[in-house]
Amino acid sequence: MPRPDGRNIESVVQGSKLRDVAVGVQPTEMGMVGAASVSAVQATLANFSEQEANVTAQLDALIASQTVFKHDLTRLDILRAKVGSHAVSIRTISNTMLSLATGAAKRLSAAVSQLDLEQARVRETLDVVEQVSELKTCVLGVTGSMGAAKDWEAAASYLHRASQIPPHILNGSFAEEIVPTADVPDPPNVTLAQAAESLRGLFLREFEKAAEENNGSRVTRFFKLFPLIGKADEGLDVYGRYVCRGVATRARSNLNASIEGSQRTEGFSYANALTKLFEHIAQIVEQHGGLVTLHYGNGRMIRILERLQLEADVQGGIIIDTWSDERSLDRKLTDIRSYAFTFLVQSFLPAQSARSSTPRAGSPINKRASGASKVHDEEGIDTKGVDALLNEMTIMDETASHKVEDAILTIPHLIQTSRLSTKVADRLIAPVTVMTTFILRRSVERAFQLDEQPSGLSLNPSKTLSSNPPYISSAVDDVMYIVDQVVERSLATSQRLIVSTVIPSVARVLDSDFIGMIQRKMRDESYPKAASQNALPPEGTILAFLVLINDLDVTSDYVRRIVQSRVDVSQDISSSGGGADTTLKSLDSLFPFQDDALHARNTLKSLQQSFEAKASELISDGIYVVFKNVVKPRLRLLLSDAFRDIDYQLSESELDEAHQYPLESDEGIGQGPDDTVQYHFQRGWEALTKPISRLFTDRNFERLLLTIISYLAEVLEKRIWSYYGRINGLGAVRLERDIANLANVVIRGGRYGLRDAFMRCYQICFVMNMEEDEWSETQTLNPTAVEESGLDWKLDREERLRARSIVQNYK
Repeated sequence: MPRPDGRNIESVVQGSKLRDVAVGVQPTEMGMVGAASVSAVQATLANFSEQEANVTAQLDALIASQTVFKHDLTRLDILRAKVGSHAVSIRTISNTMLSLATGAAKRLSAAVSQLDLEQARVRETLDVVEQVSELKTCVLGVTGSMGAAKDWEAAASYLHRASQIPPHILNGSFAEEIVPTADVPDPPNVTLAQAAESLRGLFLREFEKAAEENNGSRVTRFFKLFPLIGKADEGLDVYGRYVCRGVATRARSNLNASIEGSQRTEGFSYANALTKLFEHIAQIVEQHGGLVTLHYGNGRMIRILERLQLEADVQGGIIIDTWSDERSLDRKLTDIRSYAFTFLVQSFLPAQSARSSTPRAGSPINKRASGASKVHDEEGIDTKGVDALLNEMTIMDETASHKVEDAILTIPHLIQTSRLSTKVADRLIAPVTVMTTFILRRSVERAFQLDEQPSGLSLNPSKTLSSNPPYISSAVDDVMYIVDQVVERSLATSQRLIVSTVIPSVARVLDSDFIGMIQRKMRDESYPKAASQNALPPEGTILAFLVLINDLDVTSDYVRRIVQSRVDVSQDISSSGGGADTTLKSLDSLFPFQDDALHARNTLKSLQQSFEAKASELISDGIYVVFKNVVKPRLRLLLSDAFRDIDYQLSESELDEAHQYPLESDEGIGQGPDDTVQYHFQRGWEALTKPISRLFTDRNFERLLLTIISYLAEVLEKRIWSYYGRINGLGAVRLERDIANLANVVIRGGRYGLRDAFMRCYQICFVMNMEEDEWSETQTLNPTAVEESGLDWKLDREERLRARSIVQNYK
């Protein structure tokens, strides 16, 4: 179709497509090719016309902006011309003026460098001249001081000044030409070497002479001069020999004075001698350490410490060996290791089938009757002598462990590997473990040989007890006193190895011997067994068994306090008592090295845990025996008496008639038939538990009460179930009140936590007395809703249904 401008439609379409491609416009889907009608063709032409107008407007805008671009290009051409002229001017200035200045600067810099070099050479020459002059002064000063003046300090000072001169100047040709004079013709290095050697010999002789005369001021005078002449090592060696001789002399005199003096009779002569040895060494280190550091430098005291350690090995070894020989340590250790502990061994043998009423040999009765007081044991071992020897060894171990405490908190390798440390471990630490174990076992043996039961005990509540609680045997106090002493001695040594061996030995002795003896007595001598089925065990047997259980409980408390009194102390505590001041030291103070305090603390805790575990197990067994053989038979009778002739099927009229004839009671309870069960149960309960409660410790009675209540709750539950079909609505209310009253009697005294044991009984009675609507609502709840109701049911659904059917009205 032709257009007014003379172009046909195809050319228009083709041109519009080209423009679209040029400006990035995509042709529409309804293009001219796809037009099917005149209206479609016209719409497409309108769209093309609009796009053509947009492109034309953009092109016109670009053409209009060309004028601005041309103006900017013109300005840039003008600026380029100006910059070019300036560049020509700058190059001209650089080629004419700055090149001359650069040359002058280079020449000036070279002249300055040459001048600096010449000045440096002049300074070096002046330094050499000054040092050579100083060298000449020192040489002349040394020779002059060593001459008629005999000013050794000045001579040593000149040598020290000469040692500061560099070796290349001292040995140089210039010094060899300038320094020698007519009086001192030798080269300076030769003169100084000869002077130093001469002064070394002189200082050694004078030092030895002063040492022999014990002239401390002259010793210090010449000791300070050795480092000035370059002989520091020789000065330290000779000084080390000097202090070691002093240590040896003082140690021998202290040992002789301790042995010959009054301390010999006190038994601590060798311990005091060893203590004084280490105190003397500590004083030497403290007093002379600053002098050595000042004149010889930091770290040079180690050389003297090495010599002091060797001397301490010798002198300490002499003291320990002499002590060991005089105390016959090896023989005593042999006797101790061969001691048979006859009483303990025989006590653990199987009980004889036939028991005689005659006291056994070695019985406390026979010993007290004879009134014999023996210093030595039957096997010939002097226990008191061993204990005194152990005290002396404890003091010596404590002295050996503290000899470096104030200096460092990590034991040096030199001390760990010293011969004295080996001897201490062999002759002091190992025997302490053996002797401590013997003393403890022998104390346990003697305690049970002389064991006494508390007097005046009775199961009759009306009788007054003559003894004071807790009612325990004498063996507990005797053994725990020794255990406390053993623990105190072990910790006082501050020896980790002793704590690591002695404390576990204490635990083994307590577990095997002490608890073993009590267990054997509970099993063979005091087991509460009735002669016939319906009778009770003999009163004496019951009392002895209760005392043995108390022994275990009180001993556990003793061990806990012994351990906690050491573990819980965080700092030293001073106290005064008996006219003497004592200090309870913390573990951190007793064991300052590395993690020794933590190790000691853990070892003590393991002692407590081990004993408490063993004792608790045996206490539980004993409590069960008391319940089974003493309480349970009487508890059955008690419940039978409490519920005898109780009818839970009474009508209201019969119940009113019963209220007209109340029971008489002196105790103010049981005034009516509703309180009959409580009245009889409380009277029987007090008769059953009061004799035991006043003899038992509080913890043991609580344990027994838990066992009784657990059994009592089971019996009461069975009794409630047994009323199936034999109880009406009024009887259910009365039964619930009776059960609550019984529980109140049992938990009287603030033991409200024991009420949970009766929870099943409470809930059975609760279900029995529910109203019908409340019961129906409970039955419609699903298990989740029951849990969310807030009531912690101890009964399952079947048991609740069974409890509901107990009452006749609800079957």
